[in-house]
Amino acid sequence: MNRLDVEFLAEGSRCKAWLYLPKTKKPAPVIVMAHGLGSTRVMRLGAYAERFRDLGYACLVFDYRHFGDSEGEPRQLLDVNKQLQDWKAAIAFARTRTDVDTDKVVLWGTSFSGGHVIATAADDQRVAAVISQCPFTDGMASSMAVPPLTSIKVTIRALTDKLGSWFGAAPVTIALAGKPGSTAMMSAADCEQGYLQLVPDAAAKQFPNYVAARIALQILTYFPGRKTPQLNCPTLFCVCETDTVAPAKATLRHARRAPRGQIKIYKEGHFDIYLGDSFERTIGDQIDFLQRTVPLN
Repeated sequence: MNRLDVEFLAEGSRCKAWLYLPKTKKPAPVIVMAHGLGSTRVMRLGAYAERFRDLGYACLVFDYRHFGDSEGEPRQLLDVNKQLQDWKAAIAFARTRTDVDTDKVVLWGTSFSGGHVIATAADDQRVAAVISQCPFTDGMASSMAVPPLTSIKVTIRALTDKLGSWFGAAPVTIALAGKPGSTAMMSAADCEQGYLQLVPDAAAKQFPNYVAARIALQILTYFPGRKTPQLNCPTLFCVCETDTVAPAKATLRHARRAPRGQIKIYKEGHFDIYLGDSFERTIGDQIDFLQRTVPLN
């Protein structure tokens, strides 16, 4: 109920999205949402959007190009600049709607997109608020958290993929989440089970747990956390204390530089925050933040 299938163009390609609309006669503030590294909207984003909608907020939940239901070839191609363009296109689309309050656009990101929303809001001074959950803020910190041997194997595959792309070769892929010691983007002890538990049972057999390996080269030089001083809107940072993917120390260092930043710290790890009691605590804090900073009319 109250969820529409919509789409918008990002550099000529269609991005598919869900638009959740609350039962209200007035246009509601809209929360633009997308997932993290290689993830899609079916991986628990609906659980957040439904809670926000039930409070009276609209939500636009989209898949990036090359992922999920959105267009883009080759599939599973993750590019930082393309995803940032997708965020801009999603926000522009939200601002064309007459059924939402276009003066109250909130950005919600998690993990890799937790960094994207920081970078996007820093460049868009009209954004009303930001929620950045277990955010990727510092490429060097995330890379240093990977064991050296794994890092070498990942880099070799990334370089092979990048070189092949110059000659039109098909992407060389790498697992998104794998067991410790495996050649995967995320291979800490909690990553494989934690990541894959977000995939719905109905999609588990077909879920592509891989991505074009070249993204590993971009991650090393991506530092969205450096833009926190440029955020002029209220920003909530939900930080996982034992995060193996986006180390909390670096995240907190960046978060404390946000002029209107608010920080909540959770004892759980990176993937715990999406489920169970941790999810309830986290979304409770996010709801409180929304009601204080972007109140309903």
